[in-house]
Parts: sequence; structure tokens; C-alpha cells
Amino acid sequence: MNSVDPDPQDSPTETNKRTLYKHNKTNHELFARKNVHQVHKGEKDERPYKCKICGKSFSHSASLTSHLEKHNRDCPYKCIICGKSFNRPCTLKRHLEIHNDERPYKCTICGKYFNHSSNLKTHMRIHNDERPYKCTICGKYFKHPSTLKTHATIHNAELPYKCTSCGKSFKHSSTHNIHMRIHNDERPYECTICGKSFYLSSTLKSHMIVHNGERPYKCTICGKAFKHSSTLKTHVRIHNDERPYKCTICGKSFKLSSTHKIHMRIHNGEHPYECTSCGKSFYQSSTLKSHMRIHNGERPYKCTICGKSFNLSSTLKTHMIIHNDERPNKCTICGKSFKLSSTHKIHMRIHNDEHPYRCTSCGKSFNQSSALKSHMRTHSDKRPYKCTICGKSFKHSSTLKTHMIIHSDKRPYKCTICGKSFQHSSTLKTHMIIHNGERPYKCTSCEKSFNQSGHLKSHVTIHNSEHPYKCTSCGKSFNYSCNLKTHMRIHNGERPYECTSCGKSFNQLSILKSHMTIHNGERPYKCTSCVKCFNHSSNLKTHMRIHNGERPYKCASCGKSFSQSSHLKTHMRIHNDERPYKCATCGKSFSQSSNLKSHFRIHNGEHPYKCTICGKSFNRTSILKTHMRIHNDEHSYKCTICGKSFNRTSILKTHMRIHNGEHPHKCTRCGKSFNRPSTLKIHMRIHNGEHPHKCTRCGKSFNRPGHLKGHMIIHKDERAYKCTICRKSFNQSSTLKRHKMIHNGGS
Repeated sequence: MNSVDPDPQDSPTETNKRTLYKHNKTNHELFARKNVHQVHKGEKDERPYKCKICGKSFSHSASLTSHLEKHNRDCPYKCIICGKSFNRPCTLKRHLEIHNDERPYKCTICGKYFNHSSNLKTHMRIHNDERPYKCTICGKYFKHPSTLKTHATIHNAELPYKCTSCGKSFKHSSTHNIHMRIHNDERPYECTICGKSFYLSSTLKSHMIVHNGERPYKCTICGKAFKHSSTLKTHVRIHNDERPYKCTICGKSFKLSSTHKIHMRIHNGEHPYECTSCGKSFYQSSTLKSHMRIHNGERPYKCTICGKSFNLSSTLKTHMIIHNDERPNKCTICGKSFKLSSTHKIHMRIHNDEHPYRCTSCGKSFNQSSALKSHMRTHSDKRPYKCTICGKSFKHSSTLKTHMIIHSDKRPYKCTICGKSFQHSSTLKTHMIIHNGERPYKCTSCEKSFNQSGHLKSHVTIHNSEHPYKCTSCGKSFNYSCNLKTHMRIHNGERPYECTSCGKSFNQLSILKSHMTIHNGERPYKCTSCVKCFNHSSNLKTHMRIHNGERPYKCASCGKSFSQSSHLKTHMRIHNDERPYKCATCGKSFSQSSNLKSHFRIHNGEHPYKCTICGKSFNRTSILKTHMRIHNDEHSYKCTICGKSFNRTSILKTHMRIHNGEHPHKCTRCGKSFNRPSTLKIHMRIHNGEHPHKCTRCGKSFNRPGHLKGHMIIHKDERAYKCTICRKSFNQSSTLKRHKMIHNGGS
């Protein structure tokens, strides 16, 4: 009889092992029986053991038993070093290798060690790029089965685990559990070196590379090494110029999905990162972090050469170029060099006339995003930068910085040639062009050159006749919004710039600046030809045209040239008969404001310009100047035919008509012609019976002022004209002339 004992050959060791597992076996089996759905006989299924709690299926009952321990949290195998518990002795054994740092498996390519052969096997796939796990739906390959398993959830789109705090759904309970750590701020994985905590063990593992300086992933093209395989993968895209993430709105491509995600915020206007100090929002957390340094004044990046500090590492990098004066980026068209490739890229837009940044409000385009950003403030009138001293607000931080120099009155930039000081280095640079006569900005239409790009830009508007800014009051158009703004002050009478010396106000800062030279008597610009001095370089430039005879402003109608643009503008009013300046007393109109001012002196009897020799007064300086030629007997203008001299060019011009018989001024009534317009005007009074010159004593009227003047002598009995022969006196020069004929025997 061979009766079989249950375990006749069991050794004490095996008995002990059975005893070790026995204490928990009954509970596990009972728990499994209650929570298992077995597949019916006849049905074929590779995973017949299903968990009743979570629905997960297994191919073996032992695997299900181990899985159920996760639900009831039964982990009887505890590590005596760190206290962590496990549900299997083999898992505990593997865990102990972490503490003793046993890594017997070495990689023959990079020398990295591993504590399991399976980990080494998985690691080798990095070097040979082996991807044995294939997705049956899309055909994509993976290095690890766990990665394939995670990838498969993309196709079934099943998200059974939902977060009760934010509503986000997940495909795995483990991912859901990790996500919950964000809400409760749980960071169970702590670095033993620096004490920093992390949500994930993988993040801690990646962080440890920072301390040990390990860079196992090397680029085969340039030899650069990286801490993570994902960083290496991203780096390789630089060499092959791979940009797999494309924007569906503007078509721009990116190397990283994170960069693509941030870029999308530009289109949808999303700014999730808000500053708690000023309320400004940003679409990148890094931009917010940099912005906060403005409020707290933090400048962690310091220049080792000059000691200057910056709030951004990129700004420090750009600053360092100043010290080494390196300009590696050269323009192939004009030869100009730049320190930054980005600046060179922006510069190239000038040559190809590229303006990719367009304003959605007015349609104006710009070649820089910063210029568009600044332009948008024109529409919104937003002025976020305020001066703490005077309270004035500005649209740009740079403008505020420039404004602050006004309060400090600091002029650190001095010209080594003339000693003039400036508040900005750019102004000094522009000033130096005056001394060296450099005019690098040339107009392609008329070949005229300028020493500033802004002057060229303003000049170009003359050729294209572009005046987009129109005054709603008078209809006048301007080529710049600032010019329109200044013009509006004429209508509303605004004069914000006041002189501190005399209290006079002006509507432009430049006019106030010019006015101040009157008080301080400063005239730094000297003429080398006649020693005359001027308070502005522009006045000296205009004055020099007298010496060199330059008249660059030509009238398109009659061909007459002028030395000043203002003179041409005034001259054009003759052709279009424009007389904008009207006398409020008599209604007479004038083409120049100075003529109106002089005319008004007729009504008020003002004669401010007095002759120092005879005491006679005049209402115009030009008349006084002409009058002075009588005393000094100056007759600069000589007739080439008869040799007669005159003290005015206009008199010579009129005199020449005697020789050539020219009478251009014709009467429309009788056809009589005259060589002077004034003579025609007086002649017309015969036809219309006009006698505008009335005697205040007797009321008699005359058609000429000379007749009235002669008549007035009768009333005051003045006899200013005396005969040199018989000493007889007369009250009119014509009477004296007739009297002299008696002496010389004339009739």
C-alpha cells in the first residue's frame, strides 16, 4: 500500500516558507473569492480572472491575489531601513538593492551601472534605438511595454478617472492619484542633498542628475551631452531642422510642443499669469517671473567687467558684447554689422520692405513687434508709466526714463569738439554728424541726403503726398499724428509750454526752447563768412545760403527759387490767391501774417521804427531801411542803359519799363496801360469815382495820398520847399519846380 503523505519530503526550510506565507493566505483567498468574476466554461479569454472592484483582468489567479493587496493595502513585507512596505518578498529583495547601492550590471557603451539585468537590457535600447513594442492600431514603436500600454489609451479615448476639484479626467487611477498631489500640494519625494520635494519619483530621479553632474545622453553630431534622453531628442531637431509642431492659424512651426502651446496663447489672447502688484498679465510664467524683478528691484545677473547688474540673463549676455565690441552679424546689402542675429534679422526687413506686424485697427504695418505694441497705445491712449516727481504719464518706459533726465538736469555726454553736453548718447552721436558733415541717409527720389533717418522719413512724405491725419476743425492734413496734435492747439488755444523767465506760453516745446535763447543771449553758431552769430544751427544753415546763393526751394508754377521753404509757401499764395490773414477793422486780407501786422499799424497809427537822423517814423523796418539810403546817399541798384541809380530793386525794375516801353498793367475799362500796379489802382479811381483819402480839417477827398499830403500843407501854412536863388518858399515841391523855371528863363 502506497499511501501518499501530503508532503513527506518537505525540508524545514520549505516548511518555514510555507508558514511565512500561511498567515495571510486565508484572508487573501476569501477576499479573492468575494471579489472575482470567473469566465464561464466554454468562453475563451486570455484573462479569465477579473477584479470586481476596478474591473481589471488577469491571466492567473496569483496575479489577481497580488493585485487585490493594493485595494486592501496589505503589504506584510517591510524594509527595516526606510520602513517602506511591499506585498511580495521578491519586491522587497529588489528594493534592498537601492540601500546597499549594488549595481552589478554595467553598460559596455557608456559605462552606466544597473541593479537588474532587465534594467540594463532596457537601457541598451537607447544606444541601439531598439523599439520592440509595436502599437497594432497606428504602427508606432516603443522601447518599453509600459509606454505602449499608456499610448494605447490614446486610441480608445477612455478617461474613467475624474478629478473632483478641477474636473480633469484621466485614463489611469495612478495618473489621477499623482494629479491630486497638485491640489493638496503633496510632495512625497524629497531630495536628500538639497531638501527639494517633488510630486513624482521620476522627477526626483531627474533632479538627482543636477547634483552628480551626470550627462549620459550624447549627441553623435556635435558631441554635446545631456542629462535626459528627451532633451537629446529635442536637441537633434536643431541639426535636422525638424519642427513637428505646427500652428494651424498662422502656419508657424516649433520644435517643442510646449513652445507651440505658449504660442497659441498669442492668437487666443490668453494671459494666465497675472502680477499681484500691478495686475499686468502674461502668457508665460517665466515672463511673469522676470516682470516681478521690476517691482522688487532684483538684478541677479552681474557683469564681471563693469559691475553692472541686470534682471535677465539674456540682457547680461547682450551687454557683454559691448565690452568685446564683437559684431559677427553683417548685412550683405549695405555692409552694416550687428551684435545680435535678431537685430540683423530686423535690419534686413528695411531692405526687403517687410512689415509683418499689422495693426488691426488702422491697418498700419511695422517691421518689429515692439513697434506695433507701442503703436497700439496710440489707439487706446494707455499711459502706464508715470513720473513720480511731476505726475506726467507716458506710453513707454524708455520715454519715462528719458523724461527723468529733465528733472535731474544731468548731461553726461559731452562733445569733444565744441564742448556741448547732451542727456543721451544717441543725441551726441547725431550731433557729431554736424562736425563731420556726414549725411548717410539718402532720398532715392531726389538724391537729397540727411544726417538723421527721421529727417529722411519726414522728407519722403513730400514725394508720396501722404497725409493720413486730418484736422476735423479746418480740414488740414498732416503726415504725422504728432503734427496734428500740435496743430490742434491752434484751435483750442492750448499753450502747455511756459517760459519761467517772462511767463510767455507756447504750443510747442521746440518754440519754447528757441525762445529761451533770447533770455540767456546764447548764440553758439557762428558764420565763418561774416562773423554773424545765431542761436540755432538751422538759422545758420539758412543764413549761409545768402553767401553761397543757394535757393533749393523752387516754385513749380513760375520757376522762382527761394532759400527757405517758408518763403516758397508764402509765394505760392500769389498763384492760388490765398489770403488767410484778414483785418478785423476794414476786412482787407493778406497772404502773410507780418503784412497784416504792418497793415494794422495804419489803423492804430503806430510807427515803431524811427530814423535816428531826421526823426521820421515808419510802420515797417523795410521802409526804414529804404529810407536810410536817402541819408547815406546809397544807390546800389544801377540802370545799365542810362546809368541812373536807385536805392531799391523794385524801383529799378519799374524804371526799366521806361526803356523797354513795357506797360503790363492794363485798365479793363478804357484799355490804358501802366508800368506799375499802384498807378493802375489809382487810375481805376477815376472810373469808379473813389476818393479814399479824406482831409480831416475841411472834408475834401482825394484819390491819391500824395494829393492829400499836398493839400494838408494849405491848412498848416507850412512852406518846406525854399528857392535857393530868391529865398521864396512854397508848400509843394511841384510849385517850387515851376518857380525855378522863371529864374532860368524857362516857360
